[in-house]
Amino acid sequence: MSQHPDQPSAPRPPSSRATPLPAPSPSDDALSAQHLRVVIVLPVTLSLEPDDDEVAEVERTRLLRIALLEAGYNLVATLPGDRFLPERLAQIQPDLIVVDAESQGRDILEHVVLATRDERRPIVMLSDDPDTRHVRQAIAAGVSAYVVAGTTAAQIRPVLEVAMARFEHEEQLRRDLADARNQLEERKVIDRAKGLLMTRQGLTEQEAYARLRRAAMDKGIKLADVAQRLIDAADLLG
Repeated sequence: MSQHPDQPSAPRPPSSRATPLPAPSPSDDALSAQHLRVVIVLPVTLSLEPDDDEVAEVERTRLLRIALLEAGYNLVATLPGDRFLPERLAQIQPDLIVVDAESQGRDILEHVVLATRDERRPIVMLSDDPDTRHVRQAIAAGVSAYVVAGTTAAQIRPVLEVAMARFEHEEQLRRDLADARNQLEERKVIDRAKGLLMTRQGLTEQEAYARLRRAAMDKGIKLADVAQRLIDAADLLG
């Protein structure tokens, strides 16, 4: 018997296929790690027949690379700590430098600090050497974290995160200090310019400041720049 066109059709049975769940999105930590360009700096090995210590160093480096990759970091290069390091770092532009060193740690650190002198970057120094007498020197030289331990994926992430946080905090302190020094220097220049106007034109301090401020607004430049121009002109005229 055929079904009338106006008669509603019978409901379909529910599908036995489950609706797939959306894939979990990467965490913020994983995304931030993927965006960090990490470089490992190693001792320079020149031996044609490496001894046991050099073989152990190679194995340490291999485990470190594995740990970084398993932790989700973007490992872009492994570089020797030689005189060409500044040029290589300038070309690669890493976000973070991991110094993997043992007995030659101080020598490598000197190369790394020299290479990052003009463009500072967070530095993490890893070593199996239990002698920590040089930790203070390393931190003073610019190392953000000094770790004497193994380097598994679970261990490396918090170390690098702390190093990045400390580096960013220190850089903010440097910027704040530079701003404070700059403001102090500008204040000295403005005060000197006000003194010139007060002495040579018989203005009060308020009048001298108002004239400098008005000139800065008319020219669309900073008050300190107007003050410096006035000082330069006064020095030129004598």
